[in-house]
Amino acid sequence: MTDLLANPDFHAYAVMLLVVLALILFASERVPLATSSLLILVSLALLFELFPYQGSDGEIQAMDLFLGFGHQALIAVCSLMIAGQALVRTGALEPVGRQLARRWAQSPKLTFLFTLLLAALLSAFVNNTPVVILLLPILISVSLKTEAVASDLLLPMGLATSIGGMATSIGTSTNLLVVAVAADLGMRQFGMFDFAVPAMCAGAVGILYLWFIAPRLLPARDARLPTTSPRMFTAQLRIDEDSIANQKQLSELIERCGGNLEVVHIVRGEKMHKLVAMPDLLLRSGDRIIVQSTPDRLKELETLLGASLFSGDERVDEEHPLQDATQQIAEVVVVPGSTLDGRTLANIRFRERYQLMVLAMFRSNKWAGKQGTEHTEETRLHSGDVLLVQGSIKNIDRLKSSRNLLVLDAKSALPISSRAPIAVLIMLGIILTAAFGLLPIALSALCGVLLLLLTGCLKWYDTTRALSAPVILIIATSLAMGTAMVETGGAQMIASAYVGATAGMSPTLIMSGLLAMMAILTNVVSNNAAAVIGTPIAIGVAQQLGQPAEPFVLAVLFGANMSFATPMAYQTNLLVMNAGNYRFGDFVRVGLPLIVLLWLLLTFLLPWLYGM
Repeated sequence: MTDLLANPDFHAYAVMLLVVLALILFASERVPLATSSLLILVSLALLFELFPYQGSDGEIQAMDLFLGFGHQALIAVCSLMIAGQALVRTGALEPVGRQLARRWAQSPKLTFLFTLLLAALLSAFVNNTPVVILLLPILISVSLKTEAVASDLLLPMGLATSIGGMATSIGTSTNLLVVAVAADLGMRQFGMFDFAVPAMCAGAVGILYLWFIAPRLLPARDARLPTTSPRMFTAQLRIDEDSIANQKQLSELIERCGGNLEVVHIVRGEKMHKLVAMPDLLLRSGDRIIVQSTPDRLKELETLLGASLFSGDERVDEEHPLQDATQQIAEVVVVPGSTLDGRTLANIRFRERYQLMVLAMFRSNKWAGKQGTEHTEETRLHSGDVLLVQGSIKNIDRLKSSRNLLVLDAKSALPISSRAPIAVLIMLGIILTAAFGLLPIALSALCGVLLLLLTGCLKWYDTTRALSAPVILIIATSLAMGTAMVETGGAQMIASAYVGATAGMSPTLIMSGLLAMMAILTNVVSNNAAAVIGTPIAIGVAQQLGQPAEPFVLAVLFGANMSFATPMAYQTNLLVMNAGNYRFGDFVRVGLPLIVLLWLLLTFLLPWLYGM
């Protein structure tokens, strides 16, 4: 056993086994992503703590694997996430949305193409999520006002943001990780636009596909939630001497109504005193029970309790049905990074907090595409869930400035802050200082966050809301796995095995195979994990073939960004999936041809541009 542990291959095989376990856990929904990441990170640390490993540069310390939390790539990712939050909070992108909405009536087909190009352009510099959150309500509004089908627009727009993110080193966290890990392994540092040419060439074809072909591949989908969902009304049940409810405790009445009597409060006496709806409260003639329910249910309660149903001061009957002009129904989406994610409606006191009633919920199963609209107060909310809510127009308007929920309707404009121009200028400063090499992107983005805080574009509260624990943990864990694979020789072993398996093929085909493997992997597991694991393998393959490393590393970068074919491949896919009522198969139907198209184009472009 001692000889086995002394053998360097033991550590390499153990690390590769943990990498395989990580990929399985990352692809599973049974264990939360943050928990899976922490499990792998702790396992790696324990491996090197209990069984020391002597590398070429000395012994690997367990604490070395936690250095990913201070890695420049993670700092850059977190800083850019916070800067993107400032654009959302100040409404800086809202004027763009308004212009799109106006132009759609003039030329819908060309405006749709322009929308896809704009989505791609913005995503090259800003995190995809705020771009999707900006464009979702606009496209849904367009579909409501015109004959356009929402399902023809939303998925192409979501995939366009993923294509745009491939163009710069800051476009996605995946790009930042690949560039940083490659630099750590001795490659020259990629500049912001160093791989923009192949990304733009392939991306242009991809955008045309999404504009012209993708809508023809997508079946028309019905609305996410039935528009006929029962509306809730607030009314009065007035008790008189002959009412069954007279001289009865409230608990008795609730039991008589089968538990379906939802009492807001009791109004008593000429001075209209409001009484708390306590179970032991004794009701008497003249009391008014203020209740909330559907029209049919309210009429049933009127009969069961022998009370009189009133709306305001008017008796409810066939000539005077229930009406409430101040109430509105809206669909809202739980956005990625929301503090509501993982919590129940009861736990967050949804009704009290937002003064809104949840009528129904729509959720798509991430794997099988099963859908459902049932919910209870103990239902846990998840990113991408769509809620049908009802409340006053004022409360729904207030919800539009929430950073937890996205209102899907024609009036979902974000309030534009006077600091919006400042946020835009600071974001441009981050991009330009990094693009011209004046500062590393991690430092440039961090300086930008400081300026956003000093100018009031962000509060400290917003910075914590912008960060995602699963993203931070999976990046740190991926960096630890990459370090362990390189130091133990595991990456070189996999590279040798891959070169051996592809013996006799041209370098172009070997690179193309690596690109295809990354594209497959990123649609099943985390794209960040695929990128960090794939980068040292790509460099090892290039070294063994005697080829330049750049095209092989870019094959990993582009392949890891092709998260088009499954809804769980990227968080914006889930957001689009629920908003557009897509099925799992819709992503495969549109995303798989797009992956094949970009794979073929990049197989030609990368060797040609990088001298293979």
